[in-house]
This record gives sequence, structure tokens and C-alpha cells, in this order.
Amino acid sequence: MSAETDETLESYGADVDGRGGPLTRLREWVLIRGNRLTVAALLSIVVFALVVGLYELGVINFVNGSSVTSVASGMIAGTFSLVTLVVSVNQLILSQEFGAAGKARDRFESVVAFREDVAEKAAVPATPTAPTSVLELLVESIRRDAAELADGVADHDDEVRETVVRYTNSVRERADRVDETLEQSDFSTFSAVSAAIHYDEAWQLYVATQLRNDYDESLSPTAKEQFDDLIGTLKLFRVAREQFKTTYLQRELTRFSQLTVYCGVPSILSAIVVGLLYADFAGPSLSVVALPYVVAVLIVVVLSPLSLLASYILRTATVTRRTASVGPFIPQKDPDEDPFDAIYGEDR
Repeated sequence: MSAETDETLESYGADVDGRGGPLTRLREWVLIRGNRLTVAALLSIVVFALVVGLYELGVINFVNGSSVTSVASGMIAGTFSLVTLVVSVNQLILSQEFGAAGKARDRFESVVAFREDVAEKAAVPATPTAPTSVLELLVESIRRDAAELADGVADHDDEVRETVVRYTNSVRERADRVDETLEQSDFSTFSAVSAAIHYDEAWQLYVATQLRNDYDESLSPTAKEQFDDLIGTLKLFRVAREQFKTTYLQRELTRFSQLTVYCGVPSILSAIVVGLLYADFAGPSLSVVALPYVVAVLIVVVLSPLSLLASYILRTATVTRRTASVGPFIPQKDPDEDPFDAIYGEDR
């Protein structure tokens, strides 16, 4: 293990939890924390301000009826395509819910087995039903296992004790920060996912496994068992996060499909109205002063499905990217930051 990279032993992961500057908090609000309808509304306001601003600057105008009607026709076609695409995605999501009785039984029994494992690990009669409560139990179990491991190596060699204690201190610190986030959250699935994606359990699992094997000859049987307990709890946390992420993404994309259909009809009608405003040979019936602002509002309504698409895809894509790892395989990990060197045949 390299001395220059000992700090990597203590922390690694997508540790973005609002502790950065204003720009970081704003980015996190837009990508993750903000209500999707609010984000979509803000995007619509930006579009309205942009259209009106360009008009006031003289960059665009609404005098040429043929140009405006051509744009309206294009918006109608685009809205139809977007709604069709979203409905197709919704059908794909629903298809995952259909299955034979055997498949449904296997899914149910696997969830029941997982809940039993969590209840046994947390020493509770039954696992809670709320996602955030489940994660709170697992985080508390991780913190307890880390504390017991630190106590278990108190009488070991200095190198073993200092390395393991530094690792367990980092685990407990991260667990405390996630627990604070969970306590401030409601009981929704997204609150659980939002808190879980800021916990780098994949890296902690990798380091625990590496230390367990590196110091195998130096560790007492009790310390080895405590390492195994911590590794098992980290695995449970990973399974819980993946389960809640899958449930959240299904609900989120289904909700997005519903809202897109709701906005699709007003969007198409608004595009039709834009075309009809310029249908008269004498020109628009509205006054020259009011026309640009009315058209700008109609454009915002026409683009409302696109605003919804942007707001929902931003969050779902961010959640998926930040949790895109299987166990200790972390795609975004820089190899140069790894504190451990893997040499072929080293363990022989």
C-alpha cells in the first residue's frame, strides 16, 4: 500500500451532499433534489424569457406568418413523436411487471429472504416497510460493525491497528453523514435513493476485503469474523440500494409518461392556435404589441413536454450514472488513486 495515497483508503465515492459552494448546491438541486415539476416550470420560464428577450433585442420577430406557421407545424410533429416515444417507454416498463406465477413467486421470495437478512442483521423482529427506515437500520448496523472491528484490533500490531482504525473511522464518519440525510428526509423511495447514492459502500467493500485478506495472518479469529460481518452488511446495503433504485426508476418513468400525456394535448392545441393566429390573409387579429407575448406563451406550452423530458431525464440519468457499479467494480474510479497494488501470483 502506497504511503502517498493513504487518504484514498479513507474515502472515495460520489460524495456530493450539498457541502460544496452555491454552484454545486444549485447543480445538485437541478439534477437530484429539486421537484421535477418545479424544475420543468423553471425551464419553461427560461424559454419564455429567452423568446421575449430575443424579440426585444430585435433578433427575432413575429411578422412573417409563413415562418411562424412552419415552426408551428414542426412543433406539432415533434410533440406527436415525443408523446409516442414516451408511451412506448411506458409500455416497456409495464412489460417488466408481467410474468408467470413462478417468476412472481421467485421475485417475492427473494424480497422476503432479503427482508429476513436485514431483520437478522439489525436484530429487529421485522424489517420496516419504509425505504428510508430500512437504510437507517443498515447504516446503524454498518456503524456498529465498524466500531466492533475497531475494538477487535485494539491489541493487534501497530500497523494493523492503525490501518484498520483509520478505515473504520472513515466508515463511521460516512455512515453518520448518510444517517443525517436520512433523518431529514421523508419516507419516500426517492429520499432513500437520494441518500444512498452519496454513500460509497462499493469502495468501502473493496477496502474491507483487501484489508481482510492482506492481514489474514495477523488478524485474530474474532477480528476476521468482525470483518466478515462488516462486509456482509455492506453487501446488504448495496442490495437495498439497487432494489430501491429500481422501484424509484419504475415509478419515476411511469409518472413522467402520465405527465407527458397530460401535457401533450395542450401542447398540440397551442401549436394549432399559433398556426391559426396567422391563418387570416389580413394578418393576425391580435395587436402588434400583444402578439409577441401571446405567441411566446403558446410556445412555452408547446414545449412543456420537452421541459418535462429534460427535468426527469436529468434526475434519472444522474441517479443511474452515480450508481453504475456492481459491487466493488467502480467505472469512474481512477486506477492511479488505488492504494493497493495487485500483482499476479502475489498471494501464492
